[in-house]
Amino acid sequence: MNALPQGIHAFLTTAGRGNSAIVPLPGDASFRRYFRIGGSGARSAMLMHAPPPHEDPRPFLKVARWLKDNGLRAPGIEADDPTGGWVLTEDFGDWRLREWLDANPGDEARLYSGAVDALVALHKIPPGPFAPYDLAEYQREAGLFTEWFCPAKGLEVDERGWRSAWDVVLAPMLARQTPGVTVLKDYHSENIMLPPDGSQGLIDFQDAMLGHPAYDLVSLLQDARRDVSPLVERAMIDRYLAAAQPGADFASDYAVLGAQRNAKIVGVFTRLAKRDGKPRYLEMIPRVWGLLERDLADPALKPVAVWFAENIPRSVRNFPGGTVA
Repeated sequence: MNALPQGIHAFLTTAGRGNSAIVPLPGDASFRRYFRIGGSGARSAMLMHAPPPHEDPRPFLKVARWLKDNGLRAPGIEADDPTGGWVLTEDFGDWRLREWLDANPGDEARLYSGAVDALVALHKIPPGPFAPYDLAEYQREAGLFTEWFCPAKGLEVDERGWRSAWDVVLAPMLARQTPGVTVLKDYHSENIMLPPDGSQGLIDFQDAMLGHPAYDLVSLLQDARRDVSPLVERAMIDRYLAAAQPGADFASDYAVLGAQRNAKIVGVFTRLAKRDGKPRYLEMIPRVWGLLERDLADPALKPVAVWFAENIPRSVRNFPGGTVA
């Protein structure tokens, strides 16, 4: 993976950056690769290679342009070649929210306030032209837990009961989801950039859907990648409630979506380790388990909590500080 992808020089030449320096950057949990493009007399840019058939940059381009058109801080598109998997964008710099707060923990409340305010602004915009986050998609994602984590632990579980429990738990939330808001799906500390202009830039939003306003708030505040202090989480929920004024059942929906998302993440991180050879994601599973256990305590999740009690021994639950999968 250290060699430059075939076609990179031809694309950059067509984009007017044929003589630019190319610096590979760390990737993410996908097949995408990233490069910083810069050169003498030229401002830097970010190059994403999302190679077919594993990746398709067209959803990213669609969402990025929709966000920009609606005043959100997505990166500007400088050039693109979807067939080849190339997208050249504005460079937001090196600072992600996570690393900035590792170095400057005193900024947590201020920066999370900005991230919540961005969600409020997003949710006040009419929903975008994206697919609905429906029951089938919620169930598909929740199913990653039984598909990957349970076999990794040698567990034979009641998969039909798992789906039935989620049908019961998700039904009331889905009834309150209509008409929905644009959900970015992975709105967390590693996908919020801090450009030099003091704004907060959005990345990794290509899977956007129409869903519940609590989903991205859960993604932000129940973060698999860093511990958000309970006081900050509570303050940010209150900040959102004051500005967006959602329904009275928002707290229960927040817990339901937290449990669904965290169960999915346990499955996804196990898959990344077992199938894709990326064991570093296992280090985050204990944090996610802790968040999942907290969500399961909400009365709205009783059917799912009962399923866990009957199918997942406490000895294999990866609590913070415990043994990873």
